[in-house]
Amino acid sequence: MSLLESIDRFVWGLPLIFLLLGTGLYLTIKLKFLQFRILIPSLRLALIERREREKADGDISHFQALMTALSATVGTGNIVGVATAISIGGPGAMFWIWMTGLVGMATKYAEAVLAVKYRTTNKYGQMCGGPMYYISRGMGVKGLGWLFAIFASVAAFGIGNMVQANSIADAMNSAWRINPVSTGIVLSFLTGLVIIGGIKSIARTASFLSPFMIILYILAGLMVLFANIGGLLKAFLLILKDAFTPAAACGGFVGAGIMTTIRYGVARGLFSNESGLGSSPIAAAAAVTRNPFRQAIVSMTQTFIDTIVVCSITGLVIVTTGVWCSDLTGVNLTTAGMKTFFKSFADDIVTISLILFAFSTILGWCYYGEKSIEFILGESAIMPYRVLWTIMVFFGALSKLETIWTLADIMNGFMAFPNLIGLISLRKEIVEETEKGMNSIEKKSEKS
Repeated sequence: MSLLESIDRFVWGLPLIFLLLGTGLYLTIKLKFLQFRILIPSLRLALIERREREKADGDISHFQALMTALSATVGTGNIVGVATAISIGGPGAMFWIWMTGLVGMATKYAEAVLAVKYRTTNKYGQMCGGPMYYISRGMGVKGLGWLFAIFASVAAFGIGNMVQANSIADAMNSAWRINPVSTGIVLSFLTGLVIIGGIKSIARTASFLSPFMIILYILAGLMVLFANIGGLLKAFLLILKDAFTPAAACGGFVGAGIMTTIRYGVARGLFSNESGLGSSPIAAAAAVTRNPFRQAIVSMTQTFIDTIVVCSITGLVIVTTGVWCSDLTGVNLTTAGMKTFFKSFADDIVTISLILFAFSTILGWCYYGEKSIEFILGESAIMPYRVLWTIMVFFGALSKLETIWTLADIMNGFMAFPNLIGLISLRKEIVEETEKGMNSIEKKSEKS
């Protein structure tokens, strides 16, 4: 095992996993289980696009901010990550993925509250926000904000750029024998076409692409589940049972201990929804709003959609169809589940979903990295950054990225530490904004 791999295993070990999960649980209790109390109104506000009635600062709407964040979050982890968790930890891993989503909604909410509250504008009048701003402006510790921005900018070029481009190139080459060079040229051109216009262009594209790709994948998954409806209740019971007892060996699955089940379920869940890592509040800060609470309840639905909805489709398809007992893993395991209904078309469905998920991640993470670089180097770095981002997409499609993936994974984990410090340190501000928002809802209810 290389030094980078050892560091990666340490960073994403049990201490960070429990820190992320524990912060979500702490905020859930602190906010009096807010994510459960107002989930339906939050989804209604999130999915019906509308702007503030009165003039408010911001670059994009609530809906566009949510779709931009979803474009970066709903990625290969929803297909490959969930399958990997189940193939190693057994069906019970799905339960722990759900738990990360439920408590992660509180973390995502808190991040967005602070992102809007402490955001600012650059010399072009564009919004700037995220952990680097609420750490430096809210806590008054600019060095810690710089640290987050450095970690985020490095992680962006790996996980958000080259790794995604490589996944697309591999998928297209495997499914349709398309040369990675051709894929790289087209992919970099399309990326440049979108990101050259900044957040407004990214948000417009994400607002079309994210709903389309998510609905396509959900419909495909539901068709498989309806075809295997008789095994659905059994699958749920198996997930609940294996979440708390060692998963027994089955076919090619060798079995798993309870700690392995928890570790892989929580780790893959957190990796998928990114709650606590500090990436998505950068998009939330760009929303047109006067009220941090309003955008925050929209932002928390991102984790619900990503984990409770999209990840569940993958997990239930794998468990309900029984393919989890095979010795397959990753994308091949998900494809095997889809094949029980779609037969030979399953490869195309999973490949198309993988391509759309990965491309959307490239667009969303471009904005995260751009804002991180801007925080460090200033506005003059924005356009050179976009050009470099486009070039690296091309090289990512052609390269073998084991080292880059590992380094980016480490940086992604490192992002969590300054962000979680910021969330805990500014917990009073989070509670205050929540109380203001809830009081506003209660007053509107009384008037109506």
